[in-house]
Amino acid sequence: MKTTVSVIGWAVIFTVIVAVFFESCLSAEESQFRKKFIENHKANNLQAQSVLIKKNKDILPAEINSLITEAMLPEKSYQDRVYLLDIANAIATMNIHWNNGDEELLKKVEKLQKEEVEKEKKKTEGYEVIKKAERVPGNFVMAAHKEEMAAKGLSPVIYPHWVHRAFFRCKVCHEDIFIMKRGANDLSQTKIGEGKQCGTCHNGKISFNASSEENCVRCHIVGKPESRPLMNLSYYNSAKFKEIASRLGAEWNSENLSDGKLPVDKLGFINWVELDKVKAFNPRTNLNGGTDAEGVRETNILFETSVTFLKNVLFSHKIHSTWVKCSMCHPETFKPEIGANRVKMIEMKDGKSCGRCHGKVAFTHADCLRCHNFTKENTPEDVLINHAPTTAPAQ
Repeated sequence: MKTTVSVIGWAVIFTVIVAVFFESCLSAEESQFRKKFIENHKANNLQAQSVLIKKNKDILPAEINSLITEAMLPEKSYQDRVYLLDIANAIATMNIHWNNGDEELLKKVEKLQKEEVEKEKKKTEGYEVIKKAERVPGNFVMAAHKEEMAAKGLSPVIYPHWVHRAFFRCKVCHEDIFIMKRGANDLSQTKIGEGKQCGTCHNGKISFNASSEENCVRCHIVGKPESRPLMNLSYYNSAKFKEIASRLGAEWNSENLSDGKLPVDKLGFINWVELDKVKAFNPRTNLNGGTDAEGVRETNILFETSVTFLKNVLFSHKIHSTWVKCSMCHPETFKPEIGANRVKMIEMKDGKSCGRCHGKVAFTHADCLRCHNFTKENTPEDVLINHAPTTAPAQ
């Protein structure tokens, strides 16, 4: 009995070893086949492909399924999936043509290809919707919990900075309530319900209650007709803004605007400096009813450019400190010393220096002449000068 068991045991072990060996050889053969197939495919060598497909008839189903399995791995990108499925499709098609192979394999590949294209199409359409919604500086689409929102039948949220900015200076929220960095705040309905984040104001007192279910549709509107006025500034209505400002303890003086319309720059975005200049509004600087603790700095700094075709930039501390706290920029973004900062336009698109705000929540740096408009001759006398960098002499 012991001998019989021993023989059977060794037989099983031997079978497993043979199976593993055969499988490894098959994998190696398949891998070699794929390599050769792709080589012929790239060279458009149909004659060599015909010989290869006929010679390897028995392993083609396994090779096609292997490509499918690899293509569907979660870590694969859309481009990787398309490439692998295209190869699988080519093998399956040639197998049918030259070997009278299984048509079901080709149908399986084509079904997956169609599904991937549809998924990518939906994703691309989603990106376009977000891109359109965020065209206005400061408009942000919040979709971090997209699956959770979809399960409740809700669209992502569009946050219109420009509407809030009409009644509150940036310093009201940043950085006490929100860190001014996208994705850094971990927004959640739970926190909002606790009176944090958006719930600081949207509590039914300062503004509508974000914890009430009937108000969900007031923010979750991405892709819906209700979002359009926020994207083209037509949400602005003089009487409505005056009423909101009065209720919030701010001011809206549309009578100071030309034709009662919002002033816009050449790109069609709101010119907030002009609104301040004509005293068309007076947003709140805090939520406690007091005065701005930090106040406003008056210092101006002239940034000299190192190129001859652009004028210098006059940086107004007054304009910026009216809107944001000093700690927003100093010392992390800019060292508070003259000559210690070298501002490069190429870095702004990456969110560095002025690009931390401009191009995101403030007017875009693509509007070059909005800043580059000062010569030494028209520069006020009390201005501090940040000299242009000089080129080191060649060694």
